[in-house]
Amino acid sequence: MPDLLAQLESLAEGARRAVEAARDERALEDLRVRTLGKKGELSAVLRGMGQLPPEERPKVGEVANRVRDEVETLLARGQERIARERLEADLQGPPIDVTLPGRRLLPRGHRHPVSRAMEDITSIFVRLGYEVAAGPEIEHDWFNFEALNIPPDHPARDMQDTFYVDDAGLRGGGKGGVLLRTHTSPIQIRAMKRAGRPPVRVVAPGRVYRSDYDQTHSPMFHQVEGFAVDQGITFADLRGTLAAFARAFFGPETRTRFRPSYFPFVEPGAEVDVSCSICGGTGQKEGRRCGACKGTGWLEVLGAGMVHPKVLENVGFEPGKVTGFAFGMGVERMAMLRHGIDDLRLFFDNDLRFLEQF
Repeated sequence: MPDLLAQLESLAEGARRAVEAARDERALEDLRVRTLGKKGELSAVLRGMGQLPPEERPKVGEVANRVRDEVETLLARGQERIARERLEADLQGPPIDVTLPGRRLLPRGHRHPVSRAMEDITSIFVRLGYEVAAGPEIEHDWFNFEALNIPPDHPARDMQDTFYVDDAGLRGGGKGGVLLRTHTSPIQIRAMKRAGRPPVRVVAPGRVYRSDYDQTHSPMFHQVEGFAVDQGITFADLRGTLAAFARAFFGPETRTRFRPSYFPFVEPGAEVDVSCSICGGTGQKEGRRCGACKGTGWLEVLGAGMVHPKVLENVGFEPGKVTGFAFGMGVERMAMLRHGIDDLRLFFDNDLRFLEQF
């Protein structure tokens, strides 16, 4: 036993000297492996315990544990010392002249036109007093359809081209499934349930998904949904809000027009047009028919209407006491109209020749 105890004490003394002499983390790691590793010096000493009488083994085990704890403590303190010394060396190094101009190593990027359009749309409604809200992109069928007055057998579901995450939605005709949200309108339901009572004014930007891909459609695109619910809200409030938005987004001379339309979650519903910014609403550009508005002088931009009473009931609001309006728009379409782009797919091709124009 005396030999083993002497070896353990020698091992501890050697570790003290090695930690004190170490100048970097690599030296400390080598010491740890050499001393405490599976094939290290401490393990070699402990293998000799099998030759000791049973009554002597506890004493050696006690000393071995103490040595192991001491070495681990020394290593931790060594790491702290090295980190402190490195910091002090950096502080004592040559000063940095913060007044020198920066070195441009790579060309600077900028915001994607879709991101800029979504941020501009959102900021306009924030200035009008709306709160920004978000929701899950993987959504329950109830929030995405049923709570919005779109039951399983409703023909409007056929227009959605839904991506279902599980088979329940397919087997049950859509009922009870989990899906990729087809619009940001589920946030309307979640926001009203979270608020519990009016007033509620929310704008909800985000990604949505539909199984569609062509010149004017993408399987992933962006929408901005907005709604306001309170006592005494009328269609006139909706018109005034969207007219103010159109002037802020397209320009102060922009006019708006409402056309009757149908959406399951609003009643009455409308398509909203704005005067064409290319031809000034005349339908003519340089003596020819305007290609942007096809000679009509108007561009369709979004859908809107008064919140359906059934939707209010589904979130626990009383339709007889409160009313509200809602609107929704495709961000890519807004960006296309703002910049005169005729193919939505250009936004997702990552062609720098296209993106650097914005």
